[in-house]
Amino acid sequence: MYQLYCRTYQMVLRSVSKFLPWREPRVFSGYNSINQLAPFLIEHKMERVFVITDQEILKVGLMDRFLQQLETNNIAAFIYDGTVPNPTITNIEEAYTMYKENHCEAIVAFGGGSPIDCAKAVLAKLAKPNLPLANMRGLMKIRKKTSFLIAVPTTAGTGSEATLAAVISDPDSKEKYPIMDPVLIPDVAVLDPVLTKNLPPHLTATTGMDALTHAIEVYIGKSTTAETREASKKAIKLIFENLYLAYQDGSNLEARKNMLDASYLAGFAFTRSYVGNVHAIAHTLSAFYNTPHGLSNAIILPYVLQYYGEIVYEQLAELSELIQVSEHTDPIDEKANRFIEEIKRLNHRMHIPDHFSEIKTEDLPQMIARAHREANPLYPVPKTFTKKDFEQLYKAISG
Repeated sequence: MYQLYCRTYQMVLRSVSKFLPWREPRVFSGYNSINQLAPFLIEHKMERVFVITDQEILKVGLMDRFLQQLETNNIAAFIYDGTVPNPTITNIEEAYTMYKENHCEAIVAFGGGSPIDCAKAVLAKLAKPNLPLANMRGLMKIRKKTSFLIAVPTTAGTGSEATLAAVISDPDSKEKYPIMDPVLIPDVAVLDPVLTKNLPPHLTATTGMDALTHAIEVYIGKSTTAETREASKKAIKLIFENLYLAYQDGSNLEARKNMLDASYLAGFAFTRSYVGNVHAIAHTLSAFYNTPHGLSNAIILPYVLQYYGEIVYEQLAELSELIQVSEHTDPIDEKANRFIEEIKRLNHRMHIPDHFSEIKTEDLPQMIARAHREANPLYPVPKTFTKKDFEQLYKAISG
């Protein structure tokens, strides 16, 4: 009966999703495309811009050229650089207060997924200032467009520049939850590979595997459309062709550009077709141990795909042919398993571990319950996991 309830919920949501106010960001793409942003702000007569970033980006000078262009054109920039990995309620409240105090007209989220998530949560807070963030968790709790949002990703992985979701962490309750509403989709996305060329190899690896997880979970899910399947396939092919190149040589701007494109495509796909059980587990690891989200996804992904078994063989076999590790005439189970092995091989080449040593036995009951609650009934997964299924996977990834 519970399986039926989950599938009915997902079917209704898929039907309703067709009528949601979907939109795509205006995209500035290519080498030095960040230079198009100041003229865009001038064109739209925006004179007070709120920049959300983190201290590392500010320290290394990644924004210097952009900030100089704003100053030259008499556009005032107010900078919040307190964002932490897995942005917290405190981050969001601080940024929200600063935005309001300075009467800003637009938000520029400059950085990885964390600054972009923080910026989206500020949008949510601006729309519903008297509603606690925890009460906005889930889908369609905002429904009011407020400030203009520009996303400038400096990593290629989260796809946040294309999505309706912001993921919030509450260190006090050890919870991590999404706020999802189409009004949070950025108005503009700047995909400039030059901004990613100094990304350290381990971050290149884990953020890239985050994008791969998004694309695969969409492709094997039950709520895909022709459009999201095609976007996922393009992303998966680009990632297998370019991620290791970008990992090996960060100055390879062609590989960097292709990874930004892949991340955007995967983000576009999952914001319409959702993710799955890999993410449900990964969010608990971030909440309990502050594990980087991309690293969590990279390690968990092959375990979950193997656990699904033959229910995903057909889709994984198609992806195996797509990345050319199988021939069309090979048995379907061999093709599927070769695809999973190729994921493991890519992880290994980029020195991503194959298990977590941090998981504590005493945390498992709460983590299992939270993963189960996040996944069901929302995520249109190939198989609805019970708490027992989640327990077995946590034990497997613990090594």
